[in-house]
Amino acid sequence: MPRIAIIGTGGIGAPLGASLAKAGAEVIFLARGAHLAAIRENGLRVEGDRGETLIRPALATDDPSHAGVMDYVLFCVKQWDVESAGAAIRPMIGPKTAVLPLQNGIDAAERLFPILGHDAVMGASALVTGSIIAPGVIRQTGAYQTITFGEWNTPSSARGERLRDLCAAAGFEGVLSPDIALAIWDKFVLLAPYGGVSALTRLPAGKWRDDPDVFALYEAALREVVAIGMARGVKFPADIVARKCAFVRTGFPPHHMASIGNDVVAGNRTELDFLSGKVIALGREHGIATPFHEFLYAALKLYRNGRPV
Repeated sequence: MPRIAIIGTGGIGAPLGASLAKAGAEVIFLARGAHLAAIRENGLRVEGDRGETLIRPALATDDPSHAGVMDYVLFCVKQWDVESAGAAIRPMIGPKTAVLPLQNGIDAAERLFPILGHDAVMGASALVTGSIIAPGVIRQTGAYQTITFGEWNTPSSARGERLRDLCAAAGFEGVLSPDIALAIWDKFVLLAPYGGVSALTRLPAGKWRDDPDVFALYEAALREVVAIGMARGVKFPADIVARKCAFVRTGFPPHHMASIGNDVVAGNRTELDFLSGKVIALGREHGIATPFHEFLYAALKLYRNGRPV
């Protein structure tokens, strides 16, 4: 079986790693502090809308040098840790290792290229939602669990096909995309505006998506991201706005909240600079106005690094 590392055992990495480990893969989990201690002592528990899984990891550590070379690295750290975590996992990278950046945002892969090498880093995105509710325990929100991945210069590869099959054996969808840049932007156009509205309202989707004024804010912010993606050459389907609006209305369970919303409520550091902040920066680069993301950014700016004191 392949050797798989989960870098960041949180709301994205833990459900994926638990599913793969349960299916028989050798999965190494990187975590820190009390979370790591609880996983070592009690195992990793994932509960929620997909049921409950308890696994005893082959190895849980905070030191990548203890793990050896991996076949796949699911890279799930927060955006502000991309460079430092990328440098730390170098001992895991061999000539055939595939690294999949699965965190929110659109630029993690290009930031990893100079650290790990272009050939090691695939493009990837994840549709998985969860949060750490106690050390060693993850609550997953929503029954969906999908990762999309692909090569940058070819529509397919042996390592991509193998990973797709591993995901299927583990009970979730792995999509090998022939256009991974489109797949990454497809998530970003959903997440950047949805995350902003989640954080602004501090409410789950079911509390705001039926309000016409609040939903209009989401849709307007969505259109800004689509316009920027098109300016950068992303070939969205013609119905991209309608599809993303429909997903927010019916695809997310009523209790779902974007991770940035959970972080604002909890008083944690947020990824605002990598969501609405990134939209604003790219808009300026392409001469595209982004007034709705500028509003979201200004309203949330004081919470970027945690609750103001």
